[in-house]
Amino acid sequence: MSALTDLTIAEARDLLRAGETTALALTEAHLEAIEGAGALNAFVHHTPEIARAQAKAADARIARGDQPDMCGIPIGVKDLFCTKGVLSQAASKILDGFKPPYESTITDKLFHDGAIMLGKLNMDEFAMGSSNETSVYGDAVNPWRAGNSEAALTPGGSSGGSAAAVSAHLCLGALGTDTGGSIRQPAAFTGITGIKPTYGRCSRWGIVAFASSLDQAGPMTRSVRDAAIFLRAMSGHDPKDSTSADLPVPDFEAMLTGDIRGQVIGIPKEYRIDGMPEEIDTLWQQGIDMLRDAGAEIRDISLPHTKYALPAYYVIAPAEASSNLARYDGVRFGHRAKLSQGDGITEMYEKTRAEGFGDEVQRRVMVGTYVLSAGFYDAYYNRARKVRTLIKKDFEDVFAAGVDAILTPATPSSAFELGAMEDADPIQMYLNDVFTVTVNLAGLPGIAVPTGQDRRGLPMALQLIGKPWEEGALMNVAQSLEDRAGFVARPEKWW
Repeated sequence: MSALTDLTIAEARDLLRAGETTALALTEAHLEAIEGAGALNAFVHHTPEIARAQAKAADARIARGDQPDMCGIPIGVKDLFCTKGVLSQAASKILDGFKPPYESTITDKLFHDGAIMLGKLNMDEFAMGSSNETSVYGDAVNPWRAGNSEAALTPGGSSGGSAAAVSAHLCLGALGTDTGGSIRQPAAFTGITGIKPTYGRCSRWGIVAFASSLDQAGPMTRSVRDAAIFLRAMSGHDPKDSTSADLPVPDFEAMLTGDIRGQVIGIPKEYRIDGMPEEIDTLWQQGIDMLRDAGAEIRDISLPHTKYALPAYYVIAPAEASSNLARYDGVRFGHRAKLSQGDGITEMYEKTRAEGFGDEVQRRVMVGTYVLSAGFYDAYYNRARKVRTLIKKDFEDVFAAGVDAILTPATPSSAFELGAMEDADPIQMYLNDVFTVTVNLAGLPGIAVPTGQDRRGLPMALQLIGKPWEEGALMNVAQSLEDRAGFVARPEKWW
């Protein structure tokens, strides 16, 4: 493997500015790595011509002295982002062949800064899943293996392709989206860093919608510093997104001092769930000790409505999904079913949606339609919205009491085998989001940082939750945790 693919974004940026490498050389090294990594099924739409053209433009720009942080940096783009003239299917058959005539705001911002798109990345269909097993492209595969086992592991979901690509050094960073943990859980499963920013920090315009009040894009990288660089380039107000916040974007990287002396880190008792593996509990305690050693004050806190978060999430998210996915009807774009003689418009809708949507998407659309129906709207949807408000207030009360950040596990386990939950109750899969959904319901920033390995050698991560709009302060705590954890393990190449 070329040494160029082992660089961090920060290192690559500095080498580009010093003239010690070129964007084209970086791009070619990553394209070669992608070519040899078909077994991971991380990249599903390859764009080498676009990448090379963007790299040449970046090199010319750097030669002129115009050097934004992301200029010349090769990245992968989750298939949920609309990219002009490039297939953007949200990993669904129903969007088969869809090439948007427009660019999402975030990819447009990144390309404007000179970032290079290597291709589009695998994901769960419409971002609905925790294992990347609902994709029309097939499973993405975790580059990590458990001990001496050759069993394929999940990279997590829904941003599984993004996580696998960054972990396997196929790109320097990748775009992900997080509706209930879809950046942080796959980051934890693959030993990388993933941050979900505050809701409204990054534009949602041009991202295929799942649950509009929960969706938020974020970067997936191999270090906290890289996440800070990437997030700054993605962030900013967008008048095309009514939920985008008109706030200045700080220099997140400049805030990474690693000094957290005197800061208060909250440890929520409600996150000590029954049946949590001992390895996760031990990792959490090690993280507490690391932050205490860094000079932080550790304080036990309570988030009393946490136990209602998962059921509230799985009412609100499917409800919004059923509304957002109503537009996929076989009329305007994407897949349309072949009709029999005598079929009318209703049959066309029914057959198209039955063929175009996978089982998990159909399940969530039906749940969402049910909870929004006349007889159940108040019993389920409105009640879930009230619970969401209480969960948000729990966090507000804790932060108002002087807590600067909250430390929790990122996931209830390390990566599991692909197919392990195929015959299980769907709720077993949904429980993967138990530590992450509260952050989306409250609209807060959250970051997963790799901090250790389990007995099989698989990566495990801790999650830090911060105050709204204080991603810089949150990443500074994450930097301190990263420094002390010293996680440098990487998967052994088998693909």
